Amino acid sequence: MLDHQVAVVTGGGGARGIGGASARRLAEAGCWVAILDINAEAATTAAAALGEGHIGIACDVSDPEACRSAIAVVTAQLGVPDILVNNAGVSQPDRLLEITQERFDLVVNVSLRGTLNMVQAVAPGMIERGSGTVVNIGSMAAQIGGGIFGGPHYAAAKGGVHSITKSMARELAPHGIRVNAISPGPVDTDIFGDRMTEDRRREIIAGIPLGRMAVADDVAKACYFLSSELSSYITGVILDVNGGRFMH
Repeated sequence: MLDHQVAVVTGGGGARGIGGASARRLAEAGCWVAILDINAEAATTAAAALGEGHIGIACDVSDPEACRSAIAVVTAQLGVPDILVNNAGVSQPDRLLEITQERFDLVVNVSLRGTLNMVQAVAPGMIERGSGTVVNIGSMAAQIGGGIFGGPHYAAAKGGVHSITKSMARELAPHGIRVNAISPGPVDTDIFGDRMTEDRRREIIAGIPLGRMAVADDVAKACYFLSSELSSYITGVILDVNGGRFMH
């Protein structure tokens, strides 16, 4: 369904993360995938694992020039992007009175400003062609005020992602570009590190009606849906993927 389309996935260097899983789903659907990651080796390794023809590029999404340069490379090697998945983000568990300016800036610069930077980098090519899809990765933390492993600054950044998704959708729709976001609940990835104890895992699962934590591919399947013609009349949506943990 996505044969020969060009997909860009940020933060895709982690094998167990949402970005990596989304890259695999899109590659399996026929896309040529460019994985962008701040870690050059992780990006190239993840791209190589997808097979021949996919590329990995080092990119700090908080830097607008780095984003423009990365998209120039993608366009030269694969073509103008059809799909952008804004997955790169930073999660910190700091409580309100613990947040420093530096840590606040890091989270916002990567998660929110990075989303803006990447869309500004890809949108001109999509506008010229008259089509494109953007999937931004938000978070349930934005909907419930943080908690679990994301502090107030993380919730604020992801809330910004949800809001800017709607603004982008409104502005870009006349150009044939759809923009949506996914709001995952707790996902079993490496981002939690040693904070995910077995007791904490059981506590989280007890609050999820479907009785399990998400795996990265649960989010990746939603990403595929929003990237494909299956969602051709959907834009400006925040799609919850949380097992029923938060209903509204």
